[in-house]
Amino acid sequence: MTPLEISLIAMAAMFLLGMPIFMGLVVSASAALLCSDILPLSIIHNSLFDGLNLFPLLAIPCFVVAGSLMEYGNITHQIVDVVKQLVGRMHGGMGITTILACTFFAAISGSGPGTVAAVGTLLIPAMVRNGYSKDYAAAAASSGGTIGVLIPPSNPMIIYAILGNLSVTAMFTAGFIPGFLVASIMCSTAYLLARKNGFSGDADQPPFHMGTFLRTCGRCFFALMTPVIILGSIYTGMATPVEASVVGIVWALFVGVVINRALRWEHIYKSLLEGAMICGGVLLIVGASTLFGRILTFEEAPQRLVSLVMGISTDPNIVLLLIIAVLYVLGMFMETLATIIILVPVLLPVILKLGIDPIHFGIILVITNNVAMLTPPLGVNLFVASRISHLSVERVSMAVLPYIAALTIAILIITFFPSIATWLPYALGYGS
Repeated sequence: MTPLEISLIAMAAMFLLGMPIFMGLVVSASAALLCSDILPLSIIHNSLFDGLNLFPLLAIPCFVVAGSLMEYGNITHQIVDVVKQLVGRMHGGMGITTILACTFFAAISGSGPGTVAAVGTLLIPAMVRNGYSKDYAAAAASSGGTIGVLIPPSNPMIIYAILGNLSVTAMFTAGFIPGFLVASIMCSTAYLLARKNGFSGDADQPPFHMGTFLRTCGRCFFALMTPVIILGSIYTGMATPVEASVVGIVWALFVGVVINRALRWEHIYKSLLEGAMICGGVLLIVGASTLFGRILTFEEAPQRLVSLVMGISTDPNIVLLLIIAVLYVLGMFMETLATIIILVPVLLPVILKLGIDPIHFGIILVITNNVAMLTPPLGVNLFVASRISHLSVERVSMAVLPYIAALTIAILIITFFPSIATWLPYALGYGS
């Protein structure tokens, strides 16, 4: 057997044994090196260091810390208050409020499960109190949380941009229109499900009144300015995405401590701890994937895959549909960042060979991984919503099926109409 075959067999065995992703990558790469007469073992520590020595990776823990600080600092509550006044009284109003609040909060945290936890903790109990079923409430929260990986800032987009040698700002910009498309389709789904099941709006929510709404916006002004501050600093050129993530932390501390007076020292400690834990997990996988990617490159795996795919079809749309189908299956068993880290070095040469825009492919890759957050056995959003709603994961999994269908429609639209993803970054000069 070739070193590549040994590596793939070893990785499959590690995954079947339940080993962590990073350990499976390191062991399979080391097995290939031991069976090779060409590659030196020094490539292990060199690759691990190169994978970790990436400045843009600093944005991930900082955005996580910023999102956590904003949750503890009552910024999430204020965002929900504003959104509820707009749609709270219509059929499925609280479900739509949940999805819109997730969309807004996603522009702060960049984390899908974090968005579900922050918004779902507030709105799942509120929906149940207002006559919505637990299934509906849990499904709306877990589905709304998928937008967290699409609306910038997005942790998966940062990883994809690093691996694909693309601009992080370009990927952030490309996520806006697809993100709002997904949010619109999700809101429509929540409305139709509410009409079908007879779920009316929030009975305690007074009718919309412009004066009251403006006063609420004024009271929550600093919370509403959060995504403007973070994203505005990036797109005006005043800060890089990494610097903007630090700006987000400073702004969260200012609003939470000075304006809302809700942040305590224990909240800051918990936020820093959460950022460190997530960063540690990501760095382990990134470093290990860099080593595994070197093995794939030396063994010419991307070139072999290009030949295989070109033998099936040279139609870019057909190839994208095949990749989407594979991602649907892999997403049931692999975490989002791990899927992106492992597949991008292999798939990107195929994409470039077929003339597919890498920004377009990145959006498809990220949005398809949205579905992975809703499919067991590894659907992380399902577990968060299940814990909050006190329902079994199986019941939540059945309740999100209409949202998975809606996501699939959105994926197909973006696949066949690439300009939805590529128009904005190229119009602003970030895609060139």
